[in-house]
Amino acid sequence: MKLQKPKGTQDILPQDAAKWQYVEEFARKTFRKYHYGEIRTPIFEHYEVISRSVGDTTDIVTKEMYDFYDKGDRHITLRPEGTAPVVRSYVENKLFAPEVQKPVKVYYMGSMFRYERPQAGRLREFHQIGAECFGSSNPATDVEMIAMAAQFFKEIGIRNVSLQLNSLGNPDSRAAYRQALIDYLTPLKDSLSADSQRRLAENPLRVLDSKEKEDKAAVAGAPSILDYLDEDSRVYFEAVRAMLESLDIPYVINTNMVRGLDYYNHTIFEFTTDVAGSELTICAGGRYDGLVAYFGGPETPGVGFGMGLERLLLVLDKQGVELPVETGLDVYVAVLGAGANSSALELVQALRAQGFAAERDYLDRKLKAQFKSADSFGAKTLITLGESEVESGQVTVKNNQNRSEVTVSLDQIQSNFQSVFEALGF
Repeated sequence: MKLQKPKGTQDILPQDAAKWQYVEEFARKTFRKYHYGEIRTPIFEHYEVISRSVGDTTDIVTKEMYDFYDKGDRHITLRPEGTAPVVRSYVENKLFAPEVQKPVKVYYMGSMFRYERPQAGRLREFHQIGAECFGSSNPATDVEMIAMAAQFFKEIGIRNVSLQLNSLGNPDSRAAYRQALIDYLTPLKDSLSADSQRRLAENPLRVLDSKEKEDKAAVAGAPSILDYLDEDSRVYFEAVRAMLESLDIPYVINTNMVRGLDYYNHTIFEFTTDVAGSELTICAGGRYDGLVAYFGGPETPGVGFGMGLERLLLVLDKQGVELPVETGLDVYVAVLGAGANSSALELVQALRAQGFAAERDYLDRKLKAQFKSADSFGAKTLITLGESEVESGQVTVKNNQNRSEVTVSLDQIQSNFQSVFEALGF
């Protein structure tokens, strides 16, 4: 049997990993400006952490979870999304305690797992960047969260980004709308897809965001949730809209957007972008004021978002955004003869200790092959070290871009290569 990676997973090789690292670090820098700190939760959780929060009737729980019983007969699942584990951690670590500064702002990045049909930008092991904010019911928090994502997309270079906005209102508004939707869809039940017929009884709001043609036709005339918002919910949504406008963040109202998870209320949003004529969601989130209490913590408002890293990289690639990934070497040491082997090792270690990225030849190849390696690695400078250089203590350092060169002592390179680097124009 030929050993291969499991279906729906990928190997991220070094040349691609550099892009991943760039995007991750870009997100870290953006989130830091908004005073978010990183949280890291386990890759697997107790099954109930996900089933209770995400919702027993969602596709994630009914179809997509990688769950199993471990050797202690505990029901475990690989995490399919990031919010529920963060909320579990918030409650378990008592971050609601009075002495902890509010709001609590955290972000995460890491692997998530869903058993679904693999497609471009969506795999069974996928990677998500997300942010969560606990302890503020101020609509300005929703807007700040949206603004943080908008700033990230704008500054990293993603174009044609559209913000889609909706409100699910408070639980009373949502319940009233749920009933109105059931009343509207029930006479149309036979025209719905099999999935949506099931959802009609369990979770009718999910029918609204079905991608099936027959479901789209059925919901075209569905009532709008905005018509069912009570006074408090309407005032809240108007405040969010007014603040977005004050920050010059354009948005479109999309009343068919409901988000796939049961725990949302009030503001929900998605960022989409156009790639080769098709609309791709690159970020989605919203408010979830009941989730902390659902996990046994005190009543605590929350809001957050998640974005898929694979999809972000796909969009950046399709839109032709060149990421300024730093992969080149500062120095390549070409080694000539066994007598220079030990000295070459000392030399690259001294350069690395001074903060330079350095590499050397280990394979005793001809100089021409070594020079080719220096070029392919993008080395800025080139040092050739043979037995004669070791004996004389003098080496020539070349600027590998314009071929200018200086001759200096090995001692100077080992103690102050910066001066040599600058003398060559770097």
